[in-house]
Amino acid sequence: MRMYDVIMKKRNGERLSTEEINAFIDGYTKGQIPGYQVSALMMAIYFNKMDYQETFDLTMAMAHSGDTLDLSGINGLKCDKHSTGGVGDKTSLVLGPMVAAVGGKIVKMSGRGLGHTGGTIDKMESFQGLSTALSEEQFISQVNSVGFAITGQTGNLAPADKKLYALRDVTATVDNLSLIASSIMSKKIAAGADVIVLDVKCGSGAFMKNEKDAFALGEEMVRIGKTAGRKTIAIVTEMDQPLGFAVGNALEVKEAIATLKGRGPKDLLELCLVLGSHMVTESGLFASEEQGRAALEEVISNGKALDKLAEFVRAQGGNPDQVYDDSALPEAAIITEILFDETMIDGLNENFKSKMQSAGNDISLSNGYYVEHIQSDEVGNASRILGGGRATKEDVIDLSVGVALHKKVGDQLHKGESIATIYGNDESKIAAAISVLKGAYRFSTSPVHTSKLIKGIVKL
Repeated sequence: MRMYDVIMKKRNGERLSTEEINAFIDGYTKGQIPGYQVSALMMAIYFNKMDYQETFDLTMAMAHSGDTLDLSGINGLKCDKHSTGGVGDKTSLVLGPMVAAVGGKIVKMSGRGLGHTGGTIDKMESFQGLSTALSEEQFISQVNSVGFAITGQTGNLAPADKKLYALRDVTATVDNLSLIASSIMSKKIAAGADVIVLDVKCGSGAFMKNEKDAFALGEEMVRIGKTAGRKTIAIVTEMDQPLGFAVGNALEVKEAIATLKGRGPKDLLELCLVLGSHMVTESGLFASEEQGRAALEEVISNGKALDKLAEFVRAQGGNPDQVYDDSALPEAAIITEILFDETMIDGLNENFKSKMQSAGNDISLSNGYYVEHIQSDEVGNASRILGGGRATKEDVIDLSVGVALHKKVGDQLHKGESIATIYGNDESKIAAAISVLKGAYRFSTSPVHTSKLIKGIVKL
């Protein structure tokens, strides 16, 4: 097989065979096919797309391009959750303890973050001494004894996807349904879980900006998982504003702990209950989502989920006392409140302001305002500026910094009320983050409709 012929075939809109896709992935993984030819193929795929069979073949070729985990040593069905990414998304830190506390087995392989905040691995390192460098034997043993474990991704898990994504990232070919779906599902399949629950985000803080695209991605991934013999379900959820209130590593850990204590944000708790109820039902622990949800609510109210988090932290070498006293987690030196004042009225749409003024209406703060929109990615950017995220893989994350929102979409506010708190260790970074965060808010003089958190569920 000549790579030239494969490129030309897809350039002409023809379907690639299973053998051609396997040969391409094998050759590229081994360094036998140059990047410039793969770039050409990715661009051809971007414009001419792939059908389902091609997408599935690409997924499986990447899944088997390196190591695959054998989790047969774990008792019962193994469940994994994947989120397509968002701002303030700390669901894994809540879901793992909840599901394990009702008898589930959670196998979670996570990476470090590149962007506005750290990944799950970075966040977990807020616990003193905690290690996510587990051997396969340690990983399996901990899931059997504790119910869940979180480990870093091995370097040889779906290596073709890692190489391919790095190339797509610099050739403007990331945004393609088949390539996104195969990238996510190749890693999930290689990681060995029996049950895969997908949290597909849509909105300003997500990769998929609208519901139609989010549902299409969810359907494609569920179909891949089912074809590969895995129980797979996708839940499409909102990311038009940050999840919860906290954005930043240790801050998100604290919010996860508060949720396990029954004092967390309503949206975070609701999302975890929805995801968790499907995880435990698909795992065969309960006959219905309603029964699963009731069991999850019970382990929060009786403290068993919180105790399970402490057990997990201890098992991975961390200090479990920090679960019960989160003041011992990393804390920033400088805490700054952002108060609502006249300067933030600039967040109103200019046409709206003009109409209000023409009608002789007062647009001062005396009448109060409502939060109309929060640009999620800008909130995340504020956290990154403070040091809570990475611009490059070499950057060192400051686990203590971040943003805590006090007003979200639909909330009313008046002059002098706090919109958010900034946690930082550098005055110049704090000033820059405040400017970005203020620009993330838009306001209305009328009550604002809030959209649904759970957009829908994809089961095939």
